[in-house]
Amino acid sequence: MRLFTLILALIFSFGYCSGYNFLMILNSAGRSHFNVGHALAKGLVQAGHEISVVSVYPLKKPIPRYHDINVPNVIKVMGGDIAALWESIQKPLTQKLIDHYQMGFRITRGLFEDPSFQELLKSNQSFDAVICETFYNDAHYGLAEHFNAPLIGLSTGGGLTFITDMVGSPAPASFVPHIMLPFNDHMSLYERLLNVAFLAYERLLLDYYYLPGQQQLYKEFFPGNKRCFYEMRRNASLVLINQHVSLSFPRPYSPNMIEVGGMHIDGKLSPLPEKIERFINESEHGAIYFSMGSNLKSKDLPPAKVQEILRAFTGLKQRVLWKFELEDLPNKPENVYISDWFPQTDILAHPKVLAFVTHGGMLSTTESIYHGKPVIGLPIFSDQFFNMAHAEQTGYGIMLDFKTLNAKEFREAIERITSEPSYTKVVQGMSFRYRDQQQTPLENAIYWVEHVTRHQGAAYLQSAAQRLNWWQYHNVDVLLIIFGGMIFLFIGLLIAILQLLKKVLSGGKKTQGRKFKRN
Repeated sequence: MRLFTLILALIFSFGYCSGYNFLMILNSAGRSHFNVGHALAKGLVQAGHEISVVSVYPLKKPIPRYHDINVPNVIKVMGGDIAALWESIQKPLTQKLIDHYQMGFRITRGLFEDPSFQELLKSNQSFDAVICETFYNDAHYGLAEHFNAPLIGLSTGGGLTFITDMVGSPAPASFVPHIMLPFNDHMSLYERLLNVAFLAYERLLLDYYYLPGQQQLYKEFFPGNKRCFYEMRRNASLVLINQHVSLSFPRPYSPNMIEVGGMHIDGKLSPLPEKIERFINESEHGAIYFSMGSNLKSKDLPPAKVQEILRAFTGLKQRVLWKFELEDLPNKPENVYISDWFPQTDILAHPKVLAFVTHGGMLSTTESIYHGKPVIGLPIFSDQFFNMAHAEQTGYGIMLDFKTLNAKEFREAIERITSEPSYTKVVQGMSFRYRDQQQTPLENAIYWVEHVTRHQGAAYLQSAAQRLNWWQYHNVDVLLIIFGGMIFLFIGLLIAILQLLKKVLSGGKKTQGRKFKRN
């Protein structure tokens, strides 16, 4: 009997431990987006699973059970959007949102029309779950039904409205600012007004421009899918969001929206290249690291801005490592080291690196907090303004306006952040809180991916809010009935009062006009 029980236990354990087969769609050509998804993909492979990754960044060194599906067509259609990032700062926020949606249409279609992706669609492969990056590409979510698998969303940024829609996560406008606005969770009346107005503007664009456009793409490329577009996009089993409460502020989430911010940071450090190590170590007063990320190229900076930056660095007692994508930089001071690539996390971990000059992207701000380094932010687009406003309001960063940036202002910011210990003290406290987690972000992400796959989509996690339209979710229809009823009641009462007054007044006139007979 004991032998029989042992055999059964072994059989069940083999079934439980058997690896899953995942499909991951990383539709953005942004390298930082890929880094987040790639970290999860590698983690799943190390956990014993198999994964096929659709992206524009095939691996140079193959990994067992990691299968690349290269889609270069996405780079072709998104290349212009990346090149225009520096120009986007001149546009109003309302136009930026429209530009994002138009970019979404291009990259969604670009992926669908890529020959490698078409081959995948026509294949008879089967997957246990589809992990899809949520980057203005709602039509891609149809892959879940196409392969008869649960849908898992992967947000490489924050909780935009079209992402929270997927799982019905609440986002009260009274204390959850839109991630494209430079507000925190303690908004003034004026800021709350702007927040509500911009959210309403976004909702109108979503419902009458963006989502209808994605619906057309969905119908075109998934003609066999039975589920309608709007039902499909609100049927996600899980959304992983590249955020963490210690990096931002507390806000409510549905049970199947999980914070995994920083899962691309593995905590393992590599020795710095010899030249970089020597340059930092020989800096008597420490060093500053300056990078505008993977998409924004410093070589494309307006020449006038480059000269302002160089003037700020000239005579600075700290040394500067600047990610600059040209071999030669005229008028470069001796204290500045340029390179088209730096091992960012290893540099930020160096004790002599005092601060990080950044565009304020989510990955960069997460890495700066992880390593306890204060930041000077030059936000250009998207959530960078929100991230840097939070850094300044929290006390671990200084935000500068790139449009008006000059040498004097930049130099003063560097001197302030390197001389006032409060910035470092605040960020080191945040680092301690961020690292104090029961699981690493990557372990948490892997657990939840396995969990919803193991439970065939884990429908029990899905909130009823996923089935409601926005007006139902916010009880707009109920409020219209209530206020409509109140208005009709008020009008009815007003009419009744006016009629009563008319009757009283007309009755008085008759009494005054009546003649009395005298004896």
